[in-house]
Amino acid sequence: MLELKALSRHFGGVRAVDGIDLAVAGGQIFGLIGPNGSGKSTTVNVITGLLPPTSGTILFRGEDIGALPTHLRLRAGIARTFQNIRLFGQLSVWQNLWVAQNSAEDRARQGFFARWLGGQGGVREEIARLLEFSGLAHKQDELAANLAFGEQRRLELARALAARPKLLLLDEPAAGMNSEEIAQLRDRILKLRDTGITIVLVEHVMELVMGVTDRIAVLNFGQKIAEGTPAEIQAHPAVRKAYLGGEAA
Repeated sequence: MLELKALSRHFGGVRAVDGIDLAVAGGQIFGLIGPNGSGKSTTVNVITGLLPPTSGTILFRGEDIGALPTHLRLRAGIARTFQNIRLFGQLSVWQNLWVAQNSAEDRARQGFFARWLGGQGGVREEIARLLEFSGLAHKQDELAANLAFGEQRRLELARALAARPKLLLLDEPAAGMNSEEIAQLRDRILKLRDTGITIVLVEHVMELVMGVTDRIAVLNFGQKIAEGTPAEIQAHPAVRKAYLGGEAA
């Protein structure tokens, strides 16, 4: 599904991402962890086109997407959430989901009124499903800015899903959540995997990462220092030293 080959992103002399190789299989939940400043979010930003790579290759479903602008990566099936929530605060919950619609039929309609009138029935059904999935049906007419923090997190996930992604990148989706909200997030992520969506999860909440991922890669100072199953990562001496607080063997 996704393959990174010697991917690098430098900021002057700072090698934020430094020659990373990764392969994410279709249908996987792939974890990307590491200390603050290790290059996780920069990697996501390069994959999604917010930052150009300094060097290296990004393959999505076998196609090199390194030169594609962000909107064409979205159209190809790559969506994301952000570490810092980026909703349209003065639009309603429903409107935030409507603007994110990304079906081929919807894109073929030119202009606001054509989109609104031409696909109203199907769009409303899709948005209703997303509202139900995210537990926000009762808040559909609320302004996004007026939602509680956890509700805003759920709306951002639903908005990413409105783009109908094949690959979903979640950048610290549990940040600021309480234990009950994290448990609900865990269930939603697993349900998404069951629908066939491939997920890359960047997260610091280790209980969540270890509970949902199939494989994990660990970054430190922009480089991959380990990759494996959750059990292998927990036992890896370099990971214990760099990230999980243990000592190297």
